[in-house]
Amino acid sequence: MKVLNLYACLGGNRYKWTDCDVTAVELDTEAARLYQERFPNDTVIVADAHQYLLDHFKEFDFIWSSPPCPSHSRARYWKSSNYETTVEPIYPDLKLYEEILFLQHYYRNGKFVVENVIPYYEPLIPAQKRDRHLYWTNFKLPNNIGSRHFDEMCQAKDELNKLSNFHDYDFRKYKGSQSVIKMARNLVDYEAGLTIFNTARGIIQKSNTIQTELF
Repeated sequence: MKVLNLYACLGGNRYKWTDCDVTAVELDTEAARLYQERFPNDTVIVADAHQYLLDHFKEFDFIWSSPPCPSHSRARYWKSSNYETTVEPIYPDLKLYEEILFLQHYYRNGKFVVENVIPYYEPLIPAQKRDRHLYWTNFKLPNNIGSRHFDEMCQAKDELNKLSNFHDYDFRKYKGSQSVIKMARNLVDYEAGLTIFNTARGIIQKSNTIQTELF
């Protein structure tokens, strides 16, 4: 199965995927380098994931997209809505909804998922809520998809160590411009990534079997 992993970061969602040909797109060169080190058999492309999706969506059986979330997050909004703080208000990045609408209407090759945080506003397009995240997909997700303790780790005092142990990855290897703790927090729970991937793969395989039987 050919998979497109957009805004790949360090591959939290991808960690437990097997039997697939993955193309990962990441703009941060340091994150892309570490992703390649972590997943040496994947094709890693340093590029704008938003544009890459538009140019290459027809080439893949499964697409995962995790666009940047800060402009939608409740935490940032709560800080920036208080005029006495140093966090400036920003426009929500509507590339998130551009990708959802694009995939919903143009992508017919397989299954897709767009993942993001629960926003500070009512989502402009209905989504499936699981734990701390929203998922826009063209298939139904199981009710329980991730680790029961993932949210607890993201709020612990020794958060970085707990997340490093959970993801089986030393985030201190990252020497780029982003905050290390922010990168650790934003990595998708790999159990959720695996459940969603296996659900999509099962649907695709079943569909292919039915089509083969028809002919």
